[in-house]
Amino acid sequence: MDEDNKMKGWLKKGYHGLREQMDAPMEEEESEIDRKKRRFVVIVVFGVVMSFIAFLISISVSSGGVIPVSEAIGALFSAIGKANATPEQIASNPELYQMTTVELYIYQSRLPRTIAAIAVGAGLAIAGCMYQALIRNPLVDPYITGVSSGSGTFAIAIVALGISLPFLPNGSLYMIPLAAIVGGLIAFAVTMGVAEGSGGSATNYILAGTIVGFAFSSFQTIFLSMSQDNITNAMWWLFGSFANITWENAWLVFIPAIGISLISMVWAREFNLFMMGEDQAKQLGLNVVRFKRSMMIIASVLTAFCVAFCGIIGFVGLIIPHACRMALGSDHRLIMPASIVLGAMLMLFADLIARTVMSPMELPVGAITAMIGTPIFAYILMRKGREYNG
Repeated sequence: MDEDNKMKGWLKKGYHGLREQMDAPMEEEESEIDRKKRRFVVIVVFGVVMSFIAFLISISVSSGGVIPVSEAIGALFSAIGKANATPEQIASNPELYQMTTVELYIYQSRLPRTIAAIAVGAGLAIAGCMYQALIRNPLVDPYITGVSSGSGTFAIAIVALGISLPFLPNGSLYMIPLAAIVGGLIAFAVTMGVAEGSGGSATNYILAGTIVGFAFSSFQTIFLSMSQDNITNAMWWLFGSFANITWENAWLVFIPAIGISLISMVWAREFNLFMMGEDQAKQLGLNVVRFKRSMMIIASVLTAFCVAFCGIIGFVGLIIPHACRMALGSDHRLIMPASIVLGAMLMLFADLIARTVMSPMELPVGAITAMIGTPIFAYILMRKGREYNG
């Protein structure tokens, strides 16, 4: 009897010991997940708050002058109310609905530019996030498929050579953006054809995109050398700028960029499966080939829209998703929304610096994004690089 009691005691002790060993890693894993979720909340709140601050500064400070924040906010709401007034209201009291100089300056110049910066920053960041996951390379950016080179070639052909489109009048605001979108999508189609024809692996996409990018870049150089008169305007587009954003094209940037960025988050779980490996993703029911092609197309269309109206702005699509991945791990349910928020924040501050730091001269936005992002990324890399597994 005593031996039976001893045996039961040993078995009970062994069972509880085994349970403790099994529960320990689970508790540790759960704590790690909770830690990343808390970090995600902190990142998103920080990004939203800083974006709001950048927005307030953007409508208050510019090369045209400085307006107190309270006055700028009041002028903004007043201008929006006047702009949305009905014809009957305007006819009844035209002087009441006539905008002041400050209201016109904020509403017609600063506000559409700020809206476009938010959209382009978010769009490039989420496109870079998608490309890095699909190609499984953290050094990939939205321009890896040659979209930027194709867009730049067609845009420069319009600017440098004075080429006109038959269905658009000369000097139309939509001529260069339309040419850029078409050029970017053509370059992507060529890249996808070469990559799929050579096997469709991640390396094939990188090599195909590099080759196509070089080919289109050579045409850019030829077009620039053929027309020295308009080279300044062409180079300005290549370096990126929001100077030409107006209400006529701000919504054409904002709606597609934000819409596609938000829609792409629907496939966050599929991105997680894809990152586990194509074989495992297939076993779990994911159509890997169709998923990769669809997401490549969505990311490339998003990139083409982002560069169409403001030119080529680098670094955002590389640094933001990379930093989010380092801070949050490999869960795209966290990485993708964080990339959208931080991408918009970075672009807002970059545009603000570009148009104020050497006022009245405006600097290229792409150079500013690199100057801001490089030290921040270096700091994150030194702090978190040992924990980062790509």
